[in-house]
Amino acid sequence: MHATLGEIFSRVTGSRILGDPSVRISAPVTDSRRVTPGALFFAIGGLRTSGSQYVGEAVLRGAAAVVVSDAEAAPSAGVPCVVVPDVRKALALASREFYGRPDESLGVLGVTGTNGKTTVSMLVRHLMQQSGGRPWGLVGTVRYELGDRSIPSHKTTPESADIYAMMAGMVRSGCEGLAMEVSSHAVDQDRVHGLRFKAVAFTNLSRDHMDYHGDMESYFAVKSRVFGGAPGEAPGFAVLNVDDEYGARLARNLEGGSARVIGFGTGEGADVRAENVRLGSGGSEFDVVWRGGRAPVRTRLPGHYNVSNILCALALCHAAGRDIAELAPLLEKFPGVPGRMEKVADGLPFEVLVDYAHTDDALRNALGMLRSITPGRVLVVFGCGGNRDRGKRPKMTAAVQECADFAWATSDNPRRESVEAIFEDMKSGVSRADAIAFVPDRRRAISLALDAARAGDCVLIAGKGHETYQEFADTTVPFDDREVARELLELKSLRTR
Repeated sequence: MHATLGEIFSRVTGSRILGDPSVRISAPVTDSRRVTPGALFFAIGGLRTSGSQYVGEAVLRGAAAVVVSDAEAAPSAGVPCVVVPDVRKALALASREFYGRPDESLGVLGVTGTNGKTTVSMLVRHLMQQSGGRPWGLVGTVRYELGDRSIPSHKTTPESADIYAMMAGMVRSGCEGLAMEVSSHAVDQDRVHGLRFKAVAFTNLSRDHMDYHGDMESYFAVKSRVFGGAPGEAPGFAVLNVDDEYGARLARNLEGGSARVIGFGTGEGADVRAENVRLGSGGSEFDVVWRGGRAPVRTRLPGHYNVSNILCALALCHAAGRDIAELAPLLEKFPGVPGRMEKVADGLPFEVLVDYAHTDDALRNALGMLRSITPGRVLVVFGCGGNRDRGKRPKMTAAVQECADFAWATSDNPRRESVEAIFEDMKSGVSRADAIAFVPDRRRAISLALDAARAGDCVLIAGKGHETYQEFADTTVPFDDREVARELLELKSLRTR
């Protein structure tokens, strides 16, 4: 795709082009190392660096023009420069124009919240595709579905230039819409600025990312921005979990606004609610009730929290114009989500599951659900990431101590922190020292948990879910909890023959 500099910035308020506006652009780029001839370089700063320091490198690599927030950072000769009040917002708006405003051709359904975003977005894609007959795109934590191809995810919500590039590909491949996870980082960093959402759902809010947001009020304020139109135009519908205290608060805050509120939950006041809930080891059954209808639901997804996820997905699809009565039977065919209560192997005397739970609330939900369906003991392997919110470490440990019979605390993605330092934070949450072991090596911790499991027990390997790597200080190494568990189970089986 190509467009002129003037065309790209025609709708970017406050932009000022210094130089030739007719120069043709091949692609918007934010990393100077990825600049190719004809690229438009956006000088976005990082936590410790200024984006303007990379302008020279971008020009040397062939950038056709650069975008800066300070005219003094403009290159001295030969290359047009666009001066804007905010480079990140300009990146989003300019990328939208460059790629032909693909969000106007797609029905974009967003999902935000602490837990459940991945499950809800994948449910939405499944339901919309199965009921409509046309492909749907997906942008989320596990993968990106572009209509004609699937690629691994590198970020829950990528940079705005990448989002619009993928959306343009979805339009070309005939997609009807897009189900999209919207992270708080993405909202705060204007990655979805100007994006037109048909509807956005709020799943819940619990402690996470405090290293970034500082406190729960700031975290909530950022999540709320996407419903009030701060990224651009407010969504047509706000689909909110009114069982969650923050969801109920958001519903009150949106009263009288332009977004129509659809509440989901288990209470009588919810617009889409669950009744007659029956939970079991093979999944869940309940009746979904909405204004003017009732339908039975059967699903392989276990636990109360997945009942909430399903209600959220149904309400979001309903906001997009689908009939819940037609959607409900399709839930039985949903295969599940990689790394979310994913079974590692069949034919064992005990269960081994891998899950992405990495907050105290998610761990409490996951372990509480397993407790209700496990005849034996609930055993868990878990860890806390390095260079992230230290305050949630003892809370995660406390949740595990409260809900599991025994736990092995281990490394997750330690990044630039020592595992021992992470363990010290976690230990302040210990209430039963005889029911937890601290094992730095994750493979060893998983092995010990499998050795300890007896018939009727359940081993939950928590924290990394679908991830296939571990992050250390200066390197990333392959590590997939599912594959490691399978390898260990095979080795242990061979040893006992």
